[in-house]
Amino acid sequence: MKEERLISAHPVEPAMRAQIFDHLRQIEAEHGVQVLFACESGSRGWGFASPDSDYDVRFIYVNRLSWYLTVDAGRDVIELPISGDLDINGWDLRKALQLLKRSNPVLLEWLHSPIVYAERADDVARLRALAHASFSAVRGYHHYLSMAKKTFRAHLQDDEVHYKKYLYALRPLLAARWLYEGRGMPPMRFAELAEATLDDGALFDEINRLLAVKMRSGESAISPRWPRIHEFIEGELDAAANRSIAETRPADDGALDAFLAETLLKKEQEHDRHRRLRR
Repeated sequence: MKEERLISAHPVEPAMRAQIFDHLRQIEAEHGVQVLFACESGSRGWGFASPDSDYDVRFIYVNRLSWYLTVDAGRDVIELPISGDLDINGWDLRKALQLLKRSNPVLLEWLHSPIVYAERADDVARLRALAHASFSAVRGYHHYLSMAKKTFRAHLQDDEVHYKKYLYALRPLLAARWLYEGRGMPPMRFAELAEATLDDGALFDEINRLLAVKMRSGESAISPRWPRIHEFIEGELDAAANRSIAETRPADDGALDAFLAETLLKKEQEHDRHRRLRR
């Protein structure tokens, strides 16, 4: 652990939390669903939001039992039109479990976000346990490495770059290193990734300077290349091309099916109770 920790912040004002919570309640009422979990998924969750960063709210919800009992499957996402700096959308629980079975890194990050807006604690604890039980280090490694390659090649080749793209390359690259080192599921927080996987003090200092600029400037700001960070990304991508990691155990379909069935039954029972109380 470095003596100087990386700069990190997860700014969400109480008024914005209340606004997000109101949107989630409206979604439940309008769509007849129950939100099991809602979190921040973007740069605020990673710990390096700009002053004009969006609020990327993501949630998992469960429908009424009848929704799952039709011949033709219904739409399994709910997306609200982007309004101001609010970007809100979510996945149905069955879709989420299908992605969890494939160890989808995006979903795993949601479940471990440092910013949680709402959760049904018991259900989410089981969901996190299932995520760990079905985690695939190989899938995660290739996902993160691919993200880093695409960002580096598409956005970091000019003499002047959108400096946030360095962080968008570094974060998945360090997550891939985390997996290669056998540390298990990578954390969402960038600072935690970097502090555990980097031992170059000069690189660490340059990342800290980059973070400071990113967190006080607009999303569209550009700067000249950051040489030490650039060199590290190039070297790490070259090294990663020759690495391989062992696979972890596959998902337990039975456990996923049981969780879905039990959650649907519990929601249906709660709905029936509330209906009887309203009579």
